Amino acid sequence: MIRVAFPVLGAGAVWTGGLHYLLNLLRVLDEFAATRVTPVVMLAHGTSSADLAPYRSIGSVECVELPASLSAGRKLSRLKAVVAGRNGPLERWLHSRSIDAVFETTEFLGRRCHIPALTWIPDFQHRHLPVMFERSRRWSRELLYQLQTRAGRTVMLSSESARRDCERFYPGSRGRTVVVPFAVPAIQDPPDGTLARRYALPDEFLYLPNQFWKHKNHGVIIEALALLRRQQNELVVVASGNPSDVRNPRHFAELTARAAALQLGAQWRIVGMVPSADVRGLMRASIAVINPSLFEGWSTTVEEAKSLGVPLALSDLAVHREQVGDGAVFFDPHSPASAAAALAAALERFRALPRGPSRAVDPDCAHRLREFSTAFCDAVELAITRTRGLNP
Repeated sequence: MIRVAFPVLGAGAVWTGGLHYLLNLLRVLDEFAATRVTPVVMLAHGTSSADLAPYRSIGSVECVELPASLSAGRKLSRLKAVVAGRNGPLERWLHSRSIDAVFETTEFLGRRCHIPALTWIPDFQHRHLPVMFERSRRWSRELLYQLQTRAGRTVMLSSESARRDCERFYPGSRGRTVVVPFAVPAIQDPPDGTLARRYALPDEFLYLPNQFWKHKNHGVIIEALALLRRQQNELVVVASGNPSDVRNPRHFAELTARAAALQLGAQWRIVGMVPSADVRGLMRASIAVINPSLFEGWSTTVEEAKSLGVPLALSDLAVHREQVGDGAVFFDPHSPASAAAALAAALERFRALPRGPSRAVDPDCAHRLREFSTAFCDAVELAITRTRGLNP
Protein backbone atom coordinates (compact mmCIF):
# COMPACT_ATOMS: atom_id res chain seq x y z
CA MET A 1 0.00 0.00 0.00
CA ILE A 2 1.40 3.38 -1.04
CA ARG A 3 1.05 6.18 1.49
CA VAL A 4 0.58 9.48 -0.36
CA ALA A 5 0.66 12.82 1.45
CA PHE A 6 -1.73 15.50 0.24
CA PRO A 7 -1.47 19.17 1.21
CA VAL A 8 -4.78 20.93 1.74
CA LEU A 9 -5.89 22.92 -1.31
CA GLY A 10 -8.18 25.94 -1.34
CA ALA A 11 -7.73 26.85 2.32
CA GLY A 12 -9.85 29.80 3.40
CA ALA A 13 -12.13 29.44 0.33
CA VAL A 14 -9.63 31.41 -1.77
CA TRP A 15 -9.48 28.62 -4.34
CA THR A 16 -12.67 26.62 -3.89
CA GLY A 17 -11.92 24.73 -7.10
CA GLY A 18 -8.76 23.35 -5.48
CA LEU A 19 -10.67 22.26 -2.39
CA HIS A 20 -13.36 20.53 -4.47
CA TYR A 21 -10.73 18.85 -6.63
CA LEU A 22 -8.92 17.42 -3.61
CA LEU A 23 -12.05 16.20 -1.85
CA ASN A 24 -13.33 14.62 -5.05
CA LEU A 25 -9.97 12.90 -5.68
CA LEU A 26 -9.89 11.53 -2.13
CA ARG A 27 -13.44 10.19 -2.43
CA VAL A 28 -12.70 8.54 -5.76
CA LEU A 29 -9.56 6.90 -4.36
CA ASP A 30 -11.54 5.72 -1.34
CA GLU A 31 -14.11 4.05 -3.58
CA PHE A 32 -11.96 2.65 -6.36
CA ALA A 33 -8.35 2.45 -5.12
CA ALA A 34 -8.48 1.73 -1.39
CA THR A 35 -6.20 -1.29 -1.90
CA ARG A 36 -3.54 0.72 -3.77
CA VAL A 37 -3.26 4.07 -1.98
CA THR A 38 -3.64 5.37 1.57
CA PRO A 39 -4.22 9.15 1.38
CA VAL A 40 -2.63 11.13 4.22
CA VAL A 41 -3.97 14.70 4.39
CA MET A 42 -1.50 17.22 5.86
CA LEU A 43 -3.43 19.77 7.88
CA ALA A 44 -2.11 22.99 9.33
CA HIS A 45 -1.51 22.95 13.08
CA GLY A 46 -4.69 23.91 14.90
CA THR A 47 -7.08 23.14 12.03
CA SER A 48 -10.67 23.56 13.22
CA SER A 49 -13.00 20.61 13.56
CA ALA A 50 -15.27 22.13 10.89
CA ASP A 51 -12.42 22.27 8.36
CA LEU A 52 -11.36 18.78 9.35
CA ALA A 53 -14.81 17.19 9.00
CA PRO A 54 -14.93 16.74 5.19
CA TYR A 55 -11.69 14.75 5.25
CA ARG A 56 -12.62 12.63 8.24
CA SER A 57 -15.85 11.62 6.49
CA ILE A 58 -13.82 9.73 3.87
CA GLY A 59 -13.09 6.28 5.23
CA SER A 60 -9.59 5.57 3.90
CA VAL A 61 -8.20 9.07 4.56
CA GLU A 62 -5.72 9.56 7.39
CA CYS A 63 -5.63 13.12 8.74
CA VAL A 64 -2.45 14.41 10.37
CA GLU A 65 -1.60 17.87 11.67
CA LEU A 66 1.74 19.41 10.85
CA PRO A 67 3.80 20.28 13.92
CA ALA A 68 3.43 23.88 15.03
CA SER A 69 7.01 24.62 13.96
CA LEU A 70 6.34 23.48 10.38
CA SER A 71 2.98 25.23 10.16
CA ALA A 72 4.29 28.54 11.49
CA GLY A 73 7.42 28.55 9.36
CA ARG A 74 5.88 27.89 5.94
CA LYS A 75 7.56 30.87 4.22
CA LEU A 76 10.98 29.94 5.58
CA SER A 77 10.40 26.31 4.57
CA ARG A 78 9.61 27.36 1.02
CA LEU A 79 12.78 29.45 0.90
CA LYS A 80 14.86 26.51 2.14
CA ALA A 81 13.40 24.27 -0.55
CA VAL A 82 14.33 26.77 -3.27
CA VAL A 83 17.77 27.83 -2.02
CA ALA A 84 19.06 24.64 -0.38
CA GLY A 85 17.16 22.27 -2.66
CA ARG A 86 15.27 20.56 0.13
CA ASN A 87 13.29 21.15 3.29
CA GLY A 88 14.96 18.86 5.81
CA PRO A 89 12.53 19.28 8.72
CA LEU A 90 9.52 18.57 6.51
CA GLU A 91 11.22 15.57 4.88
CA ARG A 92 12.07 14.11 8.29
CA TRP A 93 8.50 14.58 9.43
CA LEU A 94 7.18 12.91 6.25
CA HIS A 95 9.57 10.00 6.79
CA SER A 96 8.32 9.66 10.37
CA ARG A 97 4.84 9.20 8.93
CA SER A 98 6.09 6.52 6.48
CA ILE A 99 5.12 8.66 3.49
CA ASP A 100 6.02 7.07 0.15
CA ALA A 101 5.10 10.01 -2.11
CA VAL A 102 3.79 13.57 -1.95
CA PHE A 103 1.16 15.16 -4.15
CA GLU A 104 2.96 18.43 -4.89
CA THR A 105 0.86 21.37 -6.03
CA THR A 106 1.35 24.96 -4.91
CA GLU A 107 4.44 24.35 -2.77
CA PHE A 108 7.82 23.20 -4.09
CA LEU A 109 9.59 20.54 -2.02
CA GLY A 110 13.03 21.19 -3.53
CA ARG A 111 15.05 19.76 -6.39
CA ARG A 112 17.02 17.52 -3.99
CA CYS A 113 14.00 16.18 -2.13
CA HIS A 114 14.38 12.43 -1.61
CA ILE A 115 10.66 11.81 -1.18
CA PRO A 116 9.02 11.14 -4.56
CA ALA A 117 6.71 13.94 -5.65
CA LEU A 118 3.94 13.83 -8.22
CA THR A 119 3.46 17.43 -9.32
CA TRP A 120 -0.02 18.49 -10.42
CA ILE A 121 -0.20 21.66 -12.50
CA PRO A 122 -3.87 22.54 -13.05
CA ASP A 123 -3.40 24.93 -15.99
CA PHE A 124 -1.23 27.61 -17.57
CA GLN A 125 -3.63 30.51 -17.41
CA HIS A 126 -0.87 32.95 -16.43
CA ARG A 127 0.79 32.27 -19.79
CA HIS A 128 -2.36 32.58 -21.89
CA LEU A 129 -4.02 35.42 -19.98
CA PRO A 130 -1.23 37.35 -18.26
CA VAL A 131 -3.43 40.46 -17.98
CA MET A 132 -5.59 38.60 -15.46
CA PHE A 133 -2.70 38.55 -12.96
CA GLU A 134 -0.84 41.14 -10.99
CA ARG A 135 2.82 41.03 -11.97
CA SER A 136 3.90 39.55 -8.61
CA ARG A 137 1.30 36.75 -8.79
CA ARG A 138 2.20 35.96 -12.39
CA TRP A 139 5.91 35.73 -11.65
CA SER A 140 5.47 33.71 -8.47
CA ARG A 141 3.44 31.16 -10.42
CA GLU A 142 5.99 31.14 -13.22
CA LEU A 143 8.84 30.61 -10.76
CA LEU A 144 7.00 27.70 -9.14
CA TYR A 145 6.40 25.97 -12.48
CA GLN A 146 9.98 26.56 -13.61
CA LEU A 147 11.29 25.01 -10.39
CA GLN A 148 8.96 22.03 -10.59
CA THR A 149 9.52 21.23 -14.25
CA ARG A 150 13.32 21.61 -13.99
CA ALA A 151 13.57 19.36 -10.94
CA GLY A 152 12.91 16.13 -12.83
CA ARG A 153 9.40 15.79 -11.44
CA THR A 154 6.72 13.61 -12.98
CA VAL A 155 4.20 16.29 -13.91
CA MET A 156 0.51 15.45 -13.88
CA LEU A 157 -1.83 17.41 -16.14
CA SER A 158 -5.60 17.13 -16.38
CA SER A 159 -5.86 17.34 -20.18
CA GLU A 160 -3.92 16.79 -23.38
CA SER A 161 -4.35 20.51 -24.01
CA ALA A 162 -2.52 21.25 -20.75
CA ARG A 163 0.17 18.70 -21.62
CA ARG A 164 0.86 20.47 -24.91
CA ASP A 165 1.14 23.77 -23.04
CA CYS A 166 3.45 22.28 -20.43
CA GLU A 167 5.85 20.75 -22.91
CA ARG A 168 5.85 23.91 -25.03
CA PHE A 169 6.37 26.40 -22.20
CA TYR A 170 8.65 24.15 -20.10
CA PRO A 171 10.70 21.91 -22.41
CA GLY A 172 12.36 20.27 -19.40
CA SER A 173 9.07 18.49 -18.70
CA ARG A 174 9.07 16.62 -22.02
CA GLY A 175 8.97 12.89 -21.53
CA ARG A 176 7.96 13.35 -17.88
CA THR A 177 4.32 14.38 -18.22
CA VAL A 178 1.24 12.26 -17.64
CA VAL A 179 -2.39 13.16 -18.32
CA VAL A 180 -4.97 12.26 -15.66
CA PRO A 181 -8.38 13.74 -16.55
CA PHE A 182 -10.52 13.92 -13.46
CA ALA A 183 -14.11 12.75 -13.20
CA VAL A 184 -16.80 13.47 -10.62
CA PRO A 185 -19.57 11.18 -9.36
CA ALA A 186 -23.18 11.58 -10.41
CA ILE A 187 -24.60 12.29 -6.96
CA GLN A 188 -28.38 11.94 -6.99
CA ASP A 189 -29.74 13.94 -4.08
CA PRO A 190 -33.31 13.36 -2.83
CA PRO A 191 -35.82 15.52 -4.74
CA ASP A 192 -36.04 19.01 -3.24
CA GLY A 193 -39.48 20.47 -3.72
CA THR A 194 -38.39 23.79 -2.21
CA LEU A 195 -35.59 24.55 -4.72
CA ALA A 196 -37.70 26.55 -7.18
CA ARG A 197 -39.32 28.60 -4.43
CA ARG A 198 -36.09 29.29 -2.51
CA TYR A 199 -34.32 30.61 -5.59
CA ALA A 200 -37.39 32.10 -7.29
CA LEU A 201 -36.73 30.04 -10.41
CA PRO A 202 -38.70 30.40 -13.62
CA ASP A 203 -39.89 27.25 -15.37
CA GLU A 204 -37.13 27.54 -17.99
CA PHE A 205 -33.60 28.79 -17.34
CA LEU A 206 -29.95 28.16 -18.17
CA TYR A 207 -27.51 27.82 -15.28
CA LEU A 208 -24.03 29.30 -14.91
CA PRO A 209 -22.29 27.87 -11.78
CA ASN A 210 -18.83 29.48 -11.85
CA GLN A 211 -16.89 31.62 -9.42
CA PHE A 212 -17.10 35.27 -10.42
CA TRP A 213 -13.46 35.43 -11.46
CA LYS A 214 -12.67 37.61 -14.43
CA HIS A 215 -11.42 34.81 -16.67
CA LYS A 216 -14.72 32.96 -16.13
CA ASN A 217 -16.12 35.53 -18.55
CA HIS A 218 -19.59 36.20 -17.14
CA GLY A 219 -19.54 39.49 -19.02
CA VAL A 220 -20.08 37.87 -22.41
CA ILE A 221 -23.28 36.25 -21.10
CA ILE A 222 -24.55 39.58 -19.77
CA GLU A 223 -23.96 41.19 -23.17
CA ALA A 224 -25.56 38.17 -24.90
CA LEU A 225 -28.68 38.49 -22.77
CA ALA A 226 -28.97 42.14 -23.76
CA LEU A 227 -28.82 41.16 -27.43
CA LEU A 228 -31.48 38.50 -26.90
CA ARG A 229 -33.67 41.03 -25.07
CA ARG A 230 -33.53 43.31 -28.10
CA GLN A 231 -34.67 40.33 -30.16
CA GLN A 232 -37.68 39.89 -27.84
CA ASN A 233 -36.12 36.78 -26.31
CA GLU A 234 -36.10 37.13 -22.51
CA LEU A 235 -34.18 33.94 -21.83
CA VAL A 236 -33.16 33.66 -18.16
CA VAL A 237 -29.69 32.79 -16.85
CA VAL A 238 -29.27 31.88 -13.18
CA ALA A 239 -25.71 32.35 -11.89
CA SER A 240 -24.17 31.09 -8.65
CA GLY A 241 -20.66 31.19 -7.22
CA ASN A 242 -18.18 33.03 -5.06
CA PRO A 243 -18.40 36.78 -5.82
CA SER A 244 -14.84 37.43 -4.61
CA ASP A 245 -12.01 37.65 -7.15
CA VAL A 246 -8.78 38.29 -5.26
CA ARG A 247 -7.00 39.28 -8.46
CA ASN A 248 -9.74 41.69 -9.56
CA PRO A 249 -11.61 42.86 -6.43
CA ARG A 250 -13.95 45.19 -8.35
CA HIS A 251 -14.99 42.64 -10.93
CA PHE A 252 -18.26 41.46 -9.36
CA ALA A 253 -19.44 45.02 -8.77
CA GLU A 254 -18.63 45.90 -12.38
CA LEU A 255 -20.63 42.92 -13.65
CA THR A 256 -23.59 43.88 -11.48
CA ALA A 257 -23.45 47.49 -12.65
CA ARG A 258 -23.31 46.43 -16.29
CA ALA A 259 -26.33 44.15 -15.94
CA ALA A 260 -28.24 47.00 -14.28
CA ALA A 261 -27.23 49.45 -17.01
CA LEU A 262 -28.53 47.04 -19.65
CA GLN A 263 -31.78 46.66 -17.66
CA LEU A 264 -31.62 42.89 -17.71
CA GLY A 265 -33.77 42.61 -14.60
CA ALA A 266 -34.95 39.03 -14.02
CA GLN A 267 -33.06 37.73 -17.06
CA TRP A 268 -29.82 37.76 -15.04
CA ARG A 269 -30.33 36.19 -11.62
CA ILE A 270 -27.45 35.90 -9.18
CA VAL A 271 -28.07 33.53 -6.28
CA GLY A 272 -24.57 33.75 -4.78
CA MET A 273 -22.80 30.92 -2.98
CA VAL A 274 -25.09 27.91 -2.67
CA PRO A 275 -24.61 24.46 -1.06
CA SER A 276 -23.22 21.70 -3.28
CA ALA A 277 -26.53 19.82 -3.21
CA ASP A 278 -28.29 22.93 -4.50
CA VAL A 279 -25.73 23.33 -7.29
CA ARG A 280 -26.57 19.82 -8.41
CA GLY A 281 -30.27 20.52 -8.03
CA LEU A 282 -30.03 23.70 -10.10
CA MET A 283 -28.05 21.86 -12.76
CA ARG A 284 -30.66 19.13 -13.06
CA ALA A 285 -33.51 21.66 -13.08
CA SER A 286 -31.90 23.80 -15.79
CA ILE A 287 -32.31 23.36 -19.52
CA ALA A 288 -28.53 23.50 -19.92
CA VAL A 289 -25.39 24.49 -18.01
CA ILE A 290 -23.20 27.28 -19.37
CA ASN A 291 -19.44 27.69 -19.08
CA PRO A 292 -18.28 30.80 -20.98
CA SER A 293 -14.74 30.69 -19.54
CA LEU A 294 -11.82 32.20 -21.42
CA PHE A 295 -9.52 29.49 -20.08
CA GLU A 296 -9.76 26.11 -18.34
CA GLY A 297 -7.44 23.27 -17.43
CA TRP A 298 -10.27 20.72 -17.17
CA SER A 299 -13.56 22.21 -16.09
CA THR A 300 -15.23 20.93 -12.92
CA THR A 301 -18.45 22.63 -13.99
CA VAL A 302 -18.45 20.72 -17.26
CA GLU A 303 -17.55 17.44 -15.57
CA GLU A 304 -20.35 17.77 -13.02
CA ALA A 305 -22.91 18.55 -15.71
CA LYS A 306 -21.71 15.60 -17.81
CA SER A 307 -22.09 13.19 -14.88
CA LEU A 308 -25.61 14.43 -14.16
CA GLY A 309 -26.67 14.14 -17.81
CA VAL A 310 -27.19 17.90 -18.20
CA PRO A 311 -26.66 19.49 -21.66
CA LEU A 312 -23.97 22.13 -22.09
CA ALA A 313 -23.38 25.48 -23.80
CA LEU A 314 -19.63 26.11 -23.79
CA SER A 315 -16.98 28.55 -24.90
CA ASP A 316 -15.17 27.05 -27.86
CA LEU A 317 -11.91 26.08 -26.16
CA ALA A 318 -9.71 23.15 -27.16
CA VAL A 319 -10.02 21.72 -23.65
CA HIS A 320 -13.83 21.92 -23.78
CA ARG A 321 -13.80 20.04 -27.07
CA GLU A 322 -11.50 17.47 -25.49
CA GLN A 323 -13.83 17.13 -22.51
CA VAL A 324 -17.15 16.71 -24.33
CA GLY A 325 -16.39 16.08 -28.01
CA ASP A 326 -19.28 17.42 -30.07
CA GLY A 327 -21.80 16.93 -27.27
CA ALA A 328 -22.45 20.62 -26.58
CA VAL A 329 -23.43 23.93 -28.16
CA PHE A 330 -20.23 25.97 -28.61
CA PHE A 331 -19.68 29.71 -28.97
CA ASP A 332 -16.87 32.22 -29.40
CA PRO A 333 -16.11 33.46 -25.85
CA HIS A 334 -15.14 36.89 -27.20
CA SER A 335 -18.40 37.40 -29.14
CA PRO A 336 -21.68 38.33 -27.41
CA ALA A 337 -23.49 37.65 -30.71
CA SER A 338 -22.06 34.13 -30.87
CA ALA A 339 -22.94 33.54 -27.22
CA ALA A 340 -26.49 34.85 -27.75
CA ALA A 341 -27.01 32.50 -30.69
CA ALA A 342 -25.65 29.57 -28.67
CA LEU A 343 -27.92 30.29 -25.68
CA ALA A 344 -30.97 30.53 -27.93
CA ALA A 345 -29.94 27.33 -29.73
CA ALA A 346 -29.43 25.49 -26.42
CA LEU A 347 -32.88 26.60 -25.25
CA GLU A 348 -34.56 25.24 -28.38
CA ARG A 349 -32.42 22.09 -28.68
CA PHE A 350 -32.67 20.92 -25.07
CA ARG A 351 -35.94 22.34 -23.70
CA ALA A 352 -37.92 19.15 -24.42
CA LEU A 353 -35.55 16.92 -22.44
CA PRO A 354 -36.55 15.67 -18.96
CA ARG A 355 -35.43 17.87 -16.10
CA GLY A 356 -35.20 17.65 -12.34
CA PRO A 357 -35.47 14.19 -10.69
CA SER A 358 -36.53 12.59 -14.00
CA ARG A 359 -33.27 13.57 -15.72
CA ALA A 360 -31.10 10.46 -16.23
CA VAL A 361 -27.49 10.57 -15.07
CA ASP A 362 -24.66 9.57 -17.39
CA PRO A 363 -24.32 5.76 -17.45
CA ASP A 364 -20.59 6.06 -18.25
CA CYS A 365 -19.83 8.04 -15.09
CA ALA A 366 -18.67 5.06 -13.00
CA HIS A 367 -16.31 4.00 -15.79
CA ARG A 368 -14.74 7.48 -15.91
CA LEU A 369 -14.30 7.50 -12.13
CA ARG A 370 -12.54 4.14 -12.19
CA GLU A 371 -10.26 5.34 -15.00
CA PHE A 372 -9.45 8.49 -13.00
CA SER A 373 -8.45 6.51 -9.91
CA THR A 374 -6.39 4.02 -11.91
CA ALA A 375 -4.58 6.73 -13.87
CA PHE A 376 -3.80 8.65 -10.68
CA CYS A 377 -2.38 5.59 -8.91
CA ASP A 378 -0.32 4.72 -11.99
CA ALA A 379 1.07 8.28 -12.03
CA VAL A 380 2.05 8.03 -8.34
CA GLU A 381 3.84 4.74 -8.97
CA LEU A 382 5.63 6.24 -11.98
CA ALA A 383 6.80 9.20 -9.87
CA ILE A 384 8.15 6.83 -7.22
CA THR A 385 9.99 4.69 -9.79
CA ARG A 386 11.56 7.72 -11.45
CA THR A 387 12.67 9.28 -8.17
CA ARG A 388 14.25 6.08 -6.96
CA GLY A 389 16.14 5.94 -10.24
CA LEU A 390 17.49 9.45 -9.58
CA ASN A 391 18.21 8.79 -5.89
CA PRO A 392 19.24 5.11 -5.60
